[in-house]
Amino acid sequence: MRKQDIYSLPELVQSFINYQLTVKNKSELTVLEYASDLRTFFRFLKIKKYYVKDDTSFNKIEINDIDEDFIKSIRITDIYSFLAYCQMNLHNNAKTRSRKVSAVRMFFKFLSSQGIIEDNPAKDLDSPNVNKSLPKYLTLEQSQNLLDCVDGQFYERDYCILTFFLNCGMRLSELVGLNLNSIRPDNSVRIIGKGNKERIIYLNDACIHSLNRYLQVRPRDGLKDRNALFISRQKNRISRRNVQFIVKKYLESAGITEEGYSVHKLRHTAATLMYQHGNVDVMLLKEILGHENLSTTQIYTHVANEQIRQAVASNPLADKKGKRKVSDKE
Repeated sequence: MRKQDIYSLPELVQSFINYQLTVKNKSELTVLEYASDLRTFFRFLKIKKYYVKDDTSFNKIEINDIDEDFIKSIRITDIYSFLAYCQMNLHNNAKTRSRKVSAVRMFFKFLSSQGIIEDNPAKDLDSPNVNKSLPKYLTLEQSQNLLDCVDGQFYERDYCILTFFLNCGMRLSELVGLNLNSIRPDNSVRIIGKGNKERIIYLNDACIHSLNRYLQVRPRDGLKDRNALFISRQKNRISRRNVQFIVKKYLESAGITEEGYSVHKLRHTAATLMYQHGNVDVMLLKEILGHENLSTTQIYTHVANEQIRQAVASNPLADKKGKRKVSDKE
């Protein structure tokens, strides 16, 4: 969903979105996901409650006329019908449906807290069970190979970007948002993470070296955002899409073409390398990554356990099975 599409939402949804942005300090990207999920929710309800004709295109259904009375008529059975629609018609997986549940639950919680509704239909709403899978990450050898593949006109910039991802575990939005004054005299970097939460990460030698090399060639004239650290070919602040393209290009050059590898996997890689090779304590890793909950960080301990299991399974004697002993009675 685009920012301008928020104005096509019902007034109460717009109020909820503004509350998440200004009071809860949710990121713009997260809030736009909430808005998109709620738009889908209300479009479905208009179909279910026969407010639109059967042949109306789903994406053309207008919902800005939904009022307080319509919202008060919603029951938990309507929400479960919506989730069934998401699974069977939209083919959403459990993780996507769980995100939609969160958006709907928070919306009704907001309405209840504001005294707009007395009965919260989402109060006892259950989320789909999501199977937690181990994060994908690059091995140390793959990471080194990825850096070795960097070349071209923007070598210094691209190398610095990949180095920051692989060493600091930054999110895409955090790297794109870096400014010149984010870099402090003590070689630390001030990062603004989710919910505008600030944290400090100290750059290691590889980051400092790549940063200094990039700053020597960073454009200075004709910049549209003079404070932006990473600059695009058009002399704008580099965009998320541009960084995604850069990472994908070098992943392919390194021969890492399996499905699921992306910018976010470099963050997983940094965390895994720090935990497995740097012996970084999980509590310290939580602070470096900017996780709100320790449970989010603890998945990297499971990665180590999985590697132990795989190591034992790779023993050349793993498939060696003894013959059944025949007793004398047989």
